[in-house]
Amino acid sequence: MNAEIGIIGGSGLYTMPGFEAHEEAHIETPWGSPSDPYIVGSLAGKQVAFLARHGRGHRISPSELNFRANIYGFKKLGVKYIISLSAVGSLKEEHKPLQFVLPDQFFDRTRGRVSTFFGEGCVAHISFADPICEDLAAVVLDACKESGVDAKKGGTYLCMEGPAFSTKAESNVYRSWGMDVIGMTNLQEAKLAREAEIGYVTVAMVTDYDCWHPDHDAVTVNDIIANLTRNAENAAAVVRAAVGKIPSAMTCKCHSALSHAIITDRKAIPEATRMKLEPFIGKYLA
Repeated sequence: MNAEIGIIGGSGLYTMPGFEAHEEAHIETPWGSPSDPYIVGSLAGKQVAFLARHGRGHRISPSELNFRANIYGFKKLGVKYIISLSAVGSLKEEHKPLQFVLPDQFFDRTRGRVSTFFGEGCVAHISFADPICEDLAAVVLDACKESGVDAKKGGTYLCMEGPAFSTKAESNVYRSWGMDVIGMTNLQEAKLAREAEIGYVTVAMVTDYDCWHPDHDAVTVNDIIANLTRNAENAAAVVRAAVGKIPSAMTCKCHSALSHAIITDRKAIPEATRMKLEPFIGKYLA
């Protein structure tokens, strides 16, 4: 079972409508089990793998996510591009609920999460100045326009630990730093996708304003769930359009991110680590 394109569904998006001839792929990895079985099938004429980030039924907290297993599973399926869908809060008035933001930067406020495949005798330092795949982001932006979804390219996604939301003091500090949206999951995905040489883009789907906003206390859980549902419907349309637009070959630097990143002497890499990292570094050790 193989797929060209990976889709990660966030809060409110646990399945991907429109799949044809789909089946489940259960993948075990050196880092344990992914969040859920991958649903692999045909969408817009291409093979696509879908993963519910928090598991179907939303069972896994952001701090409990096995990011390494999730990205490794996509790599084993042959995925070259990942579109990551994520519910976020807005830190700017201009990013209104139901708008999609395609951030081009991340800022880390998590604590102690593992965000690398490397270690255990093999050291690599990827370039992460530009953490998303620009080619893929351009395709997704076009898909948003085609689908009639209000979308903006650019901005910074602040990744917080959670699972509690911010205090007002924290929210206002993040605003003073110029952050655009706030979520709990996408930074680790982006780093690991880069190490896996997979092009990655975040589609940050705004559900509400963060607690800094004067109208925040008037927002109910029902309001947020309604926005999650509407965002999920919009996301399905955008994903279908984007998948159809992704060319079979893009000259994306993401696919060679490790070419100058591995600093360890090849002869010094332990055999167990070589085997563990083979899907990523095998072509550089031949």
